[in-house]
Amino acid sequence: MKILIDAGHGYNTPGKRSPDGMREYEFNRVVASYAKSLLEKFDDVTVYFSHSDTKDVSLQERTNKANHLDVDCFVSIHANAYGTGWNNVSGIETYVYTTKPTVATALAEKVQKNLIVATGRTDRGVKTGTFHVLKATAMPAIIVECGFMTNKEEVQLLRSDVYRRTCAEAIVKGIKSQFKLKDKLEMTYTVLAGPFPEKTTASELVERLKKDGYQATIISE
Repeated sequence: MKILIDAGHGYNTPGKRSPDGMREYEFNRVVASYAKSLLEKFDDVTVYFSHSDTKDVSLQERTNKANHLDVDCFVSIHANAYGTGWNNVSGIETYVYTTKPTVATALAEKVQKNLIVATGRTDRGVKTGTFHVLKATAMPAIIVECGFMTNKEEVQLLRSDVYRRTCAEAIVKGIKSQFKLKDKLEMTYTVLAGPFPEKTTASELVERLKKDGYQATIISE
């Protein structure tokens, strides 16, 4: 399973900031980073980024990368805005392209549901749009809008590390549910020691291991 996580825009993208100066990319990149770390805990999953902390990456470059890598899923993370000044518009919404296959809509619905449950914000639903990253990608693709930078309450959430982690966890839960991702199996190892000619020697070793928190027992041969 190959997943591309897209932190929308960049540090220098004009206009993508709150009325009091928070750049949208500040939120997007952190959520993307948390999501990548969580996704890499699943078995047989490789995660890519389309964005860069050193330059603004064009939309065409982002979709070209996704298509070249032939990823299975494209998730673009954003913070929303309405107008240029403060207002009361709020909530979370997720976008798919107007003619994308049903799997994209199903993924969007799962991600949207998990975000609303986790954050308690207004549910603005799953919507269709003609945004480039939805139209030009060959795989299921969604855009997640995690709150409004033009809402004074929500911009404080967008600045919060707790909220950023919450959004990342919810997005990953939606991806996990849609693609039936499995946790990596934790390997355990058993150490055999002996044989010991004297039972007392074996017993002493067993007691030392138990004190250190290990399971230990004596097997007579």
